[in-house]
Amino acid sequence: MPAYTSTFHAINFLRLLCILAQILFRDTISYMRPDYIVDTHSHIEMIEGLTVDETLRQASEYGVKKIILPCSDPDDLNIVNELSVKYPNVYSLLGVHPNDAGKWNDNLIDKIKNFISNNKKVVGIGEIGLDYHYGKDDAEKQRKVFIKQLKLANELNLPICVHDRDAHGETLDILKEYNKNSKVVMHCFSGSVEFMRECIKMGMYIALGGVVTFKNAAKTHEVAREIPLEKLLLETDAPFLTPEPHRGEENRPAYTKFVAERIAFLKGLPIEEVIAQTTINAHALYNLGVILL
Repeated sequence: MPAYTSTFHAINFLRLLCILAQILFRDTISYMRPDYIVDTHSHIEMIEGLTVDETLRQASEYGVKKIILPCSDPDDLNIVNELSVKYPNVYSLLGVHPNDAGKWNDNLIDKIKNFISNNKKVVGIGEIGLDYHYGKDDAEKQRKVFIKQLKLANELNLPICVHDRDAHGETLDILKEYNKNSKVVMHCFSGSVEFMRECIKMGMYIALGGVVTFKNAAKTHEVAREIPLEKLLLETDAPFLTPEPHRGEENRPAYTKFVAERIAFLKGLPIEEVIAQTTINAHALYNLGVILL
């Protein structure tokens, strides 16, 4: 057989293998898409109407299989860490909320580092940032504490959960100047579409919660429609900001389902697609391990 004939058959064989691989890969991906929800921000230790066990059981019944528990108050570092140790589907973020910046002392850095070195389920630093909703009397303290925790996250190469309330410009400026290598999620996003696009350009994720279900939240609705699905996370911020149809009640991780439903409606997508991609995003941001199938 001439050499060119052998080469011709070999090329055709390789083309056939490529086609088969594409078909198999496509089918595998479709089967591997997760069908469960990750609540990426829930203060389950603050929920009063249910025990933690009851909260997690109800969440699972609603399809919420993993929960990220952030720390706000430095007095709660121990319990937040302990809950992620105790429960397989709970992960924790350690940090100090801007409203508790007055409780900060530099000894907390070593305390947080010690927890992280002994608990692989601490998956980030948070929630940290700026909150000027009630005024700016402690603005300088907030900025200093925010920057110190940003530097800690960078040192440990951990993602950052940012709390930004009525401080969009300063928050972004600090992130631009001081964040060198950490992935970022803007928790409970309250900015405009334009601000969202600025954040996306910087590689950040955007987390939407119960507010997106409120009838009068036109700005958040617009953000939900415009945000690339690959940059979106779901959250509740339980026990706060309860979504419809339970607005006025205590929020729970189970209610992440209603957030997903509303976003799917606003984007004109199947809810399965929203759930799958946001769960993939949560795993990618927080390194949550193998996706459950």
